[in-house]
Amino acid sequence: MSKSAVIVIDMINTYEHRDADVLLPAVRKAVPAMVRLLERARAAGVPVIYANDNFGEWRSHHGELVETALSGPHADLIEPVRPDEDSLFVVKARHSIFFETPLSYLLSQLGVRQVILCGQVTEQCVLYSALDAHIRHLDVVVVEDAVASIDAGLADAALRMMRRNMDAEVAPEGRIEL
Repeated sequence: MSKSAVIVIDMINTYEHRDADVLLPAVRKAVPAMVRLLERARAAGVPVIYANDNFGEWRSHHGELVETALSGPHADLIEPVRPDEDSLFVVKARHSIFFETPLSYLLSQLGVRQVILCGQVTEQCVLYSALDAHIRHLDVVVVEDAVASIDAGLADAALRMMRRNMDAEVAPEGRIEL
């Protein structure tokens, strides 16, 4: 098996955006599987990388993003999945975790050939990130019970596309090999 990294997409979030009310129930449902995945990855020494939007705060760093999210009304969703002292962090500005970020270089330096994706939003950032990983010849795994969506129909279609068009493994957390 290829060396893996777990990538947590956009989970450091204040949920102060247009679709938050629709997204929040899906996030609440996905957090327990994310927690289990993160615990297993950390115990196995698998790198955990957070790729997170900076919400236009170009003077902030990852610690400030985490503190801002933890001080908001949905800290209960952030606290269980927050980065630990060994986690790596990449700030992104657009949908893909790769677009104009150092993530490709970081993965190369770590010797990672397989990315295990969790986070939000399935039909947006997760989908585009999976595609960008695929075109970089990385093996893609999407943890289907550890991703959250705004539109369940589009999320189901996105998961099918990732499986069919990107040869991604799409499976629940308990079936993911680290």
